[in-house]
Amino acid sequence: MEQKIIKMKINELKSTLTSNKKRKRRGRGSGSGLGKTSGRGVKGQKSRSGVSINGFEGGQMPIYRRLPKRGFKNIFKTNIQNINFNTINNLIKKHNLNPQDIKEDDLFNKKIFKRSNGDLKLLNVGKLDQPTNLEISYASKEAIKVLEKAGGKINLTK
Repeated sequence: MEQKIIKMKINELKSTLTSNKKRKRRGRGSGSGLGKTSGRGVKGQKSRSGVSINGFEGGQMPIYRRLPKRGFKNIFKTNIQNINFNTINNLIKKHNLNPQDIKEDDLFNKKIFKRSNGDLKLLNVGKLDQPTNLEISYASKEAIKVLEKAGGKINLTK
């Protein structure tokens, strides 16, 4: 039983009500209903071009001035992603990584971790199944002790 594939052409598409709606052409004569002042009323600041009064509340103190300033954005902040022994064990099984040669760059290049989320830091969570050699940005002191006790080596890049 063969299925027939029907190809639709762009001129056969049905239009929705909004796709065929004409834009308002302002200032094109009184017959259009939007002539003369083009729906801006008569005189005043808002009838002129180049007006920007966002945040103006009619003389009342605007909300952005009523509320206190809070906090700041630290431009020198460094983002760090946590990785632990459980994660390493799972990565070795799932992605067939060589436990004798795991590098941070390889984890980023294989898109296991996002580089934009920051560098990796090894934390002492879980147990290591096999001796592993790691090249990573950061590691806690306890994690380094556990890794070296298990027979692995760690190389900190930062």
